[in-house]
Formats: sequence, C-alpha cells, structure tokens
Amino acid sequence: MLIRDMTPQECRDVLSRSGFGRLACARDNQPYVVPIYFAYEPDHLYGFTTVGRKTEWMRANPKVCVEVDEVTNHFQWMSLVITGRYQELPNTLELRSERQHALMLLEKRVLWWQTAFATQQNPTRHQNADPVFYSIHIDSMTGHRAVPDVIESTLELPTQPWAGKG
Repeated sequence: MLIRDMTPQECRDVLSRSGFGRLACARDNQPYVVPIYFAYEPDHLYGFTTVGRKTEWMRANPKVCVEVDEVTNHFQWMSLVITGRYQELPNTLELRSERQHALMLLEKRVLWWQTAFATQQNPTRHQNADPVFYSIHIDSMTGHRAVPDVIESTLELPTQPWAGKG
C-alpha cells in the first residue's frame, strides 16, 4: 500500500461529501471521543447536540479535533484530522443568523439530529434535551490517502475477511 498526503482540495472534497466523523475533546488531561454528524463549509464544521459531557467539556476547553475517514478496503482509504475551536451558537440576536445558517446546512444531511437525541433515550440520563447548535472553526486540516501498490492491486480481497468458511 502506498500512503500519501492529501491536498487541501482533496480534504475539502471528503468533508463536503462525508458528514460523519469522530470529535475529540479534553478536560483535566482526560480525552473523550464521540461520533458526530456535521455539515461542512470552508473554515467551519457545524453540528448539533444536547447538553451532556461533550458539551460541558467543550465549554471548558474549546480546543477540539475531528477525525473523518472513508474506507473502501484495506488498501484504499482516506483519513482527515481537523483541529479547531468550538463555538456554541445560542439562540441570541447576535448569533441567530449563524445558528439559522447551521440549521439550514445540517437539514441537508440525513439523520443530522440522530446522535444528539439517541443519547436522550437512555433512561439513566436525566438531563436537559435543549438543542445546542455549534460551530467548529477550522484551524488546520491534514489528510492521508492509501492506494494499493502494483502487487496489491491484483489481489482479490474478500469483502468480509473475518467471515471464515464453515
């Protein structure tokens, strides 16, 4: 397999079509990673959640990281790492326009709200389900792409290598 750096345009293309990734935040030297749905536009990721650990931690430390990947097979994949800053978009006069913009972008995605409200279905959680819209201001973005080398391109890989023959 050959691994190469992705161009900034390739990274933007992946973000434009993806909409799903893993958000990492940290508090008191403890990392925390969760799946998120997002909408992308240059310099920003927009997301939606409800108040919980992720929100509390990002409020305390707005430095975040998002990982997004596309995997075709073992030899062909792309992985992006985005670093940025969390900004909550409350329903205030000052941020109403950006909040509406975030909602408009998110509504173009299927199930954009699902992870936020799925956590509310847990009967052991007693918290407020008020919607929280947020933006991640992108500070940096890098990506790597793997492609099969000459020999690997000729191999036929099973689609489920863990499924043994019985």
